[in-house]
Amino acid sequence: MTNNKPLVGAAVIGQSGGPSSVINASAYGVIKTALESDCITAVYGAHHGIVGVLNDRLMDMSKEDPKELELLPYTPSSALGSCRYKIADPDVDDTDYKRILEVFKKHNVRYFFYNGGNDSMDTCNKISRYMKKVGYECRVFGVPKTIDNDLYGTDHCPGFASAAKYIATSVMEVSRDSQVYDKGMVTIVECMGRHAGWLTAAAALGNAAGDGPDLIYLPEIDFTMEQFLADVKRVYAEKNNCLVAVSEGVHYADGRFVSEAKTSGTDGFGHAQLGGLAARLADAVKNELGVKVRGIELSLLQRCAAHQASLTDIEESFNSGKVAVESAIAGETGKMVGFVCDRDNGYVCHYELFDLEKVANFEKKVPLEWITPDGCHVTDDFIRYCSPLVQGETKLRYENGLPRFAKLKKVFAE
Repeated sequence: MTNNKPLVGAAVIGQSGGPSSVINASAYGVIKTALESDCITAVYGAHHGIVGVLNDRLMDMSKEDPKELELLPYTPSSALGSCRYKIADPDVDDTDYKRILEVFKKHNVRYFFYNGGNDSMDTCNKISRYMKKVGYECRVFGVPKTIDNDLYGTDHCPGFASAAKYIATSVMEVSRDSQVYDKGMVTIVECMGRHAGWLTAAAALGNAAGDGPDLIYLPEIDFTMEQFLADVKRVYAEKNNCLVAVSEGVHYADGRFVSEAKTSGTDGFGHAQLGGLAARLADAVKNELGVKVRGIELSLLQRCAAHQASLTDIEESFNSGKVAVESAIAGETGKMVGFVCDRDNGYVCHYELFDLEKVANFEKKVPLEWITPDGCHVTDDFIRYCSPLVQGETKLRYENGLPRFAKLKKVFAE
């Protein structure tokens, strides 16, 4: 429901979950727009997300050097600090919510923006519901972020395009490296993606230039070791070389992850900590084919490669934060800013609001029709979808030949 009455009070922006190379662009969109607003009296950054709110650790963003803030869109990771903290359902345990309300009242917080993925949108939704239940007027907004690109409703997610660009570029470079010798080699590149294969699929962007992967395996399709080995053997016999891109979350038909590292632990939301898949598959190929094999795990490099960020991604990420603040000031609450895009005549991105109730905890996966019938590559439809998103290069500043990232003073409110 929209309330058009001007609401005067402070704003809090928090970041949560795994970071990205452009998450701070979204935060800057919120911070800059809020600082310039007449009805927002103070702008605070929650130190380590909702944990910072619970601990009353709020940074006064007005105390930061504006020139440092201007560097945020080109600074990777979460400048305000992130967390993986799962708050309970308020109808079951409202302890955390009472504390959040206490902190909000202390600082007269009337606007809350949470920058994150699926679990963060769930947190945002719970807080929105609770504030309505207790009658405390606070406009709550989700600002999307996830390199996994699996948030429901939105065409794509801030952070995905830059990670996709890095993966496509890295695979293209590895493709050249893997073909340099006179003897053949099988190279297996492991990409992030627990249940959705968007990132791994992005490796296919390099195929148009002749430097993409021969085989791509996504978690949307059940994995069969026998078929995988047969595919690799076929390609290797044809080319004396084979380059594979595979999602960390590929699984067997019974749901078991192929990765040996599944048992390494879980995060704060109970998600398996994956990794080690490339090495596992490399061993299987070596034992089966007896050829030289390399396993490469891109790991955190995928989400912190600010030097390879997409300008389109940076601009859209900033705008998602800006639109969130403008919409909240206009009276909206309980929403997430999302993208609706038109690719029929060029590429046009519109910003729309989605109900948090519908977004929270629903995962968007790669459409099965965008995966080739043999299950080991993607179609041109995916390329048409993804290609516009990686356009443009970052305006990252350099000093002494190295990137110049934002340096925040982090002055805490009393």
